[in-house]
Amino acid sequence: MAHLGIVYTRLGDDVLEAEMPVDARTHQPFGLLHGGASAALAETLGSMAGYLMTRDGQCVVGTELNATHHRAISQGKVRGVCLPLHLGRQNQSWEITLFDEQGRRCCTCRLGTAVMG
Repeated sequence: MAHLGIVYTRLGDDVLEAEMPVDARTHQPFGLLHGGASAALAETLGSMAGYLMTRDGQCVVGTELNATHHRAISQGKVRGVCLPLHLGRQNQSWEITLFDEQGRRCCTCRLGTAVMG
C-alpha cells in the first residue's frame, strides 16, 4: 500500500475512499496507469472495507477480482470509491469505481471476499 502511495481519504457509513498517484510507481511501460495498479487499489479498498465489517477474530480474503478499464490516465491521482453490493455472513461483494481528477470514471471493479474465522 505505501509503495504505491495509496492513502485513505474517506470512511463513511457505507463507503470507503482512497487515492493513489499516477506516476512512475503506477505506470505501465507506455506511461499510462497500469491495470495491475488499478486492481491493487481496488483490492486494497474492498479488503479493508470488508475487514471493517467483520467481528473480532474474523478476517477477509479476496476470492475474485474483476476490472473493466474505461479510460486511460497518464498523470495526477486516481480516486477509488468502494461500496457494498452484498454483506453476508460468509461472503461479501464490493463495487470499487476509480475516477480521474476530473471525476470521470476510469475503471469499474468488483471484488468478492470470503469472511474467515
